[in-house]
Amino acid sequence: MQTAEKSSAAASHVGTFQKYRPLLFSIAYRMLGSADDADDVLQDAYLRFQAEPLATVRSPKAYLSTIVTRLCLNELKSARVAREQYVGPWLPEPILSEAMDEGADPERRVTEYDSISIAFLSLLQTLTPAERAVFLLHEVFDYRYDEVAGMLDKSEVACRKLFSRAKRYLAANRPRFTTTPAEHRRILEQFMRASGSGDLDRLTAMLTEDVVFWADGGGKVRGAALHPVRGRDAVGRFVLGVSERFTPPGAIFGVADLNGRPTILVRNADGSPAIVVSVELDGGRIQSIWAIANPDKLGRVSAAALA
Repeated sequence: MQTAEKSSAAASHVGTFQKYRPLLFSIAYRMLGSADDADDVLQDAYLRFQAEPLATVRSPKAYLSTIVTRLCLNELKSARVAREQYVGPWLPEPILSEAMDEGADPERRVTEYDSISIAFLSLLQTLTPAERAVFLLHEVFDYRYDEVAGMLDKSEVACRKLFSRAKRYLAANRPRFTTTPAEHRRILEQFMRASGSGDLDRLTAMLTEDVVFWADGGGKVRGAALHPVRGRDAVGRFVLGVSERFTPPGAIFGVADLNGRPTILVRNADGSPAIVVSVELDGGRIQSIWAIANPDKLGRVSAAALA
């Protein structure tokens, strides 16, 4: 009888956890910027959840969200030193957009996709962990301030201040203008052609004066800049130089739907992903470029379809 009861309890835990898994992964991925780390957090969260009798859990959704958020905060503390020692800029791990499709209505999906863009995730990394948690839980996941306060073991007043500070900072550092996915794709394809043309004037005409280029090779990829490249001329020359000297032989270029946006995906001749390039636009020109080439971060985009 005890064995049957334990099996039933285990099945109940599994079923409940799987019900909320998409939400929990969404929280962890946005907090950490790493799908692999998010999976590790969810595994740890399940073990803790499994040890708690379901009868004592009033709201599994709130309980699990709290566990995941606190585990993410702990992970960020332990990862701080490793990221400081990382070779070159540390950029988020790209994923398929569909991996974050939580079945929301189209209007809601636009907001969700915007909050998983490489641009937004990179900006989130510049917030403190507490600011990041409060902003995401309240703004993206619609938790009330009193709920967020309970999750983070902070006062509601403190959470409101953290949110206000985070929102002001994010608003001040995001583009003034937005573009449609179709326009984003069109400019991205133009950029891809210009990068391979060798024509500096053609390429720099697409860039803002203060454009910044970040490259994440993790110390494993030749040609990856170890520091951000800033300014229209410098970025243009760098992009042309990298395209000419370090493009993999037989490389296949295309646009894939990654992190909620059209994104350049360069594949090696054998089909494996080589580089992911995401851009942020402002007024029809490219303001920021993120190139992710660290092979450890490209496993999630292997199945991406090129268009």
